Amino acid sequence: MQAAANALQNYLGLAPSAAGAEYKGRGDGSTMKALAWFGTNDVRIVDVPVPDITEPNDVILQVTGTTICGSDLHLFHGEIMALQKGDILGHEFMGKVEKVGPNVTNLKPGQRVVASFQIACGTCRYCEQKLSSFCDRTNSSSLQNMMYGTRDAGFFGYSHFTGGFPGGQAEYVRVPFGNVNLLPIPDNVTDEQAIYLSDVLPTGYHSVVDTGVQEGDVVAIWGLGPIGQCAARWAKFKGASRVIGIDSVPSRLAFAKEKSGIEVIDFTKDTDVPKKLMELVPGGVDVSLDCGTFHEPKSIVHKVQKALMLETDVPETINEMLLATRKMGRCGIIAAYAGFANGVNVGALMEKGIRLIGNGQAPVHKYWEEILGFIQEGKFDPTFMITHRVPLEDTAKLYSAFDKRKAGVEKVFVETKFSAPPSAGCPTLTRVDDWPA
Repeated sequence: MQAAANALQNYLGLAPSAAGAEYKGRGDGSTMKALAWFGTNDVRIVDVPVPDITEPNDVILQVTGTTICGSDLHLFHGEIMALQKGDILGHEFMGKVEKVGPNVTNLKPGQRVVASFQIACGTCRYCEQKLSSFCDRTNSSSLQNMMYGTRDAGFFGYSHFTGGFPGGQAEYVRVPFGNVNLLPIPDNVTDEQAIYLSDVLPTGYHSVVDTGVQEGDVVAIWGLGPIGQCAARWAKFKGASRVIGIDSVPSRLAFAKEKSGIEVIDFTKDTDVPKKLMELVPGGVDVSLDCGTFHEPKSIVHKVQKALMLETDVPETINEMLLATRKMGRCGIIAAYAGFANGVNVGALMEKGIRLIGNGQAPVHKYWEEILGFIQEGKFDPTFMITHRVPLEDTAKLYSAFDKRKAGVEKVFVETKFSAPPSAGCPTLTRVDDWPA
């Protein structure tokens, strides 16, 4: 798939972009450690040149914290198009400003900042509304334009389908339009509290807000990884009367039940999830949120179709949501789908009058200042989801461990040589090889 996608992209040529994806090295031979993709299930720590200022709006960060996201597993499994060997991964990170380009006047060296996972230009019609993930000017992928009719913003470390920008699972990172895509962090907010403003906190919040969770609603959430865990808390924050989480991983089910106080369904035991939800909530839930994944089909039918590339994605969660949601209810899709799925129950969507909402990639800029305020006021503490802390050198092993849900892993703080010590109450450094099976 990668070869075909890259060949088609080369044939189509690059779309116009206001931000160049590639950075130049410093010319002094300096190198850094970074996590790069080399093939399906093959990621490695490599030494690459330290980036320098390439364009006048650039900012160079010393990365003080990075992490792995559930959507990174789509890259790990080679399911996102237009990956190229040597691509530096990672879209969720923070750091200290090391260098600024000549046009950057709002940031200075030494400042603590968090980056949005999307690269926004700051001036297009979407950026003017702080819909940063929909920026029109920073993604050069004509392939995405052909498939979707338009393009998202460029994303850090998420293949050439999203612009080919090197990511933040590294010791340094170049941030294009750094004057727009970096949020200063106040001294009373720790690194562990700030880093997830980059993605998972706004993404969970966006799924709840955009799908219209209201006070008193009963909300069902498919997938209890970090996004699902955050969405559960944000749903309660918005006044949901009940939240029901669906997953199959015992540690994640226990985590959600014990730490967030929600009801849970183990779909390996209650295999007919819509039936179980109808028993719990006669008539159906008000809101369903897909916070899961398309790369783990349940049924033989979809396993075969996916293996034969007759579909890229699977519709099983969407269909379960359509059956389990009440008439005129709302279903939101925040899970990262990429292409085509067969057998979507369009009849249930139409006949029940359900609002099926593609939430899109979360526009981080729309929410991150608001969420930062919640953190400062003590209304939301994101450290609840951090289960582990590892060094950057372990990141390749972390991908495999995260994929297998080893040791009850939820969210991980990955430290670099620039990181501060762990904050009080947060996990201390461990090595992936030492985690229990």
